[in-house]
Amino acid sequence: MTEGALRVLMIAPTPYFSDRGCHVRIYEEARALKQLGHEVRIVTYHLGRDMPGVRVVRIPPVPWYGKLEAGPSWHKPYLDILLLWKAFVELRSFRPHLIHAHLHEGTLVGSVLKFLFRIPLLFDYQGSLSGESLNHGFLQETSLLMKLFRKVEQFIDRRADHIITSSEKGRQELLGDWGIPADKVSNLMDGVDIDIFRPCSRSEARRSLGISDDVKLVVFLGLFNRYQGVDLLLDVISHVKAEASNVRFLLMGFPDREYQKKAYEMGIDDIVIFTGRVPYDRAPLYLSAGDLAVSPKLALTEANGKLFNYIACGLPAVVFENQINREILGEDGIYVEHGNTQAFAQAITDTLRNGESMSLLSTRVRERAIRLHSWSARSQQLVAVYRTLTAAHSKTIC
Repeated sequence: MTEGALRVLMIAPTPYFSDRGCHVRIYEEARALKQLGHEVRIVTYHLGRDMPGVRVVRIPPVPWYGKLEAGPSWHKPYLDILLLWKAFVELRSFRPHLIHAHLHEGTLVGSVLKFLFRIPLLFDYQGSLSGESLNHGFLQETSLLMKLFRKVEQFIDRRADHIITSSEKGRQELLGDWGIPADKVSNLMDGVDIDIFRPCSRSEARRSLGISDDVKLVVFLGLFNRYQGVDLLLDVISHVKAEASNVRFLLMGFPDREYQKKAYEMGIDDIVIFTGRVPYDRAPLYLSAGDLAVSPKLALTEANGKLFNYIACGLPAVVFENQINREILGEDGIYVEHGNTQAFAQAITDTLRNGESMSLLSTRVRERAIRLHSWSARSQQLVAVYRTLTAAHSKTIC
């Protein structure tokens, strides 16, 4: 380690790495910190795969648990007990300067370690715990269990020494809905590794996917579920099919079996290509096959990390009008009314028809990714938060 470098223990209560947004944030944060000379270790579940350049420590195998998708699970309490034990063992040998906990469960684990080892705790907040449970249909809004979840969520929020959010919307939610003091919350938006996510050869990408050069291709990359807007996207595709004959859709993500069946039943399977899970290192090439990207995400309190990857690859994006999407895309987004499938489809067809405008927008969004959303800049902000926390902690123990 270089002089002044920090040792950071990240706690990730998830099957890291599984090629989805939360995991990309964890990996790119850790990788950017390593490039600055800091030492990072990630403690996580037994599932997932290791990514190059960052040490990963896993809980013991749990043979009957194999869920890779996002969302709540009744298995998580005992998985998180194992995570606490593994993090405890790792913390004793690694002796980190601080704990960087992802998600609410990670922060709950981190709060125990904070108490035992007297080191600062940072909470990486990516959305409401109770809100996620509602989005996934895990709990009902008026149930007693939901009320309990909200109490637990508020308790966890207050355990961290500082919270970073991935959007200003998330920051405002913590201040307004959960009563967290303003000086304890900072907005650290998601970013993108602009050296990995960059425009690749369109022809090579299409050859690898078996897609003709002469069709207009719309791409989507992300988890397949209702709150990501995938059900709505199939409705959009049916509208586009009725208006334009030379458009295809490349839908990249998982779990996709249910959506393949639905596309067949809707009569749109002839213009939709499902790839299944796309590895992180293949995503830039596959995205580069597209002319236009879409993100019909319905959840209003979570970040929208796929947009960073889209624009870094030079893809204009059609999205719903909301604060989070505006924060990322600014004046370079193509916005439609929230939930309006007809308007979304019209925006796709109108944009694809205007090749000159789309080419200019492609250049602008790539420049925006480089100028505003590179992880090289984000990591400097994160280290500044770390140093503030460690300095404040040093004063309290003197």
